Amino acid sequence: MEIVTAHGPAEAVLDEAADPAFLLVLTHGSNGGVDAPDLLAVRETALGLGGSVARVMQPFRLAGRRAPGPAAKQDEAWLEVVGRIRERAGDVPLVQGGRSNGARVACRTARAAGAVGVLALAFPLHPPRDPAKSRADELRSAGVEVLVVSGDRDPFGVPDAADAAHVEVLAGERHDLNRDPAAVGRAAEPWLRRWAARPVRTGGRE
Repeated sequence: MEIVTAHGPAEAVLDEAADPAFLLVLTHGSNGGVDAPDLLAVRETALGLGGSVARVMQPFRLAGRRAPGPAAKQDEAWLEVVGRIRERAGDVPLVQGGRSNGARVACRTARAAGAVGVLALAFPLHPPRDPAKSRADELRSAGVEVLVVSGDRDPFGVPDAADAAHVEVLAGERHDLNRDPAAVGRAAEPWLRRWAARPVRTGGRE
């Protein structure tokens, strides 16, 4: 699905459930794609819980660039993309997330997108050689509950427990979270299950 934004076209790969319990919209890091092992693992978990999943290639990556550019423009394009996908998915809870730079976008835009939660994979707490430059404020100001999944060997750092609703640290993993992708899916499962169970409807009412 191609989605034209004010900052160029984006592309969404959709896995649509017939009657989705929730919509999970995921995106990549600044130098990655939507087939990253951790994204695919979370996708499988969400599909197993009855959710629909969209994996979004943002405009800057679709154009072949590695740098996302100004955060305001990246966020504006993201909100346009999520809006289009939500129109297609219907009125179901939105959970958005991504890995690395994509996790930052998901946090910054959560409130404006109307998300109920954020899944932040390998959130880059600080540049590898500048630990004093913290991005924890992006986690704390998301406006919704955030689950962080990080590796204990991530050179970008690991957020503190106080920075998010829950921080899951995976032993032996670095920033790419590709040593055991299935563990990433397992870490996300309880978080996503919160929106998997919906009230039974009878006679048009819950």
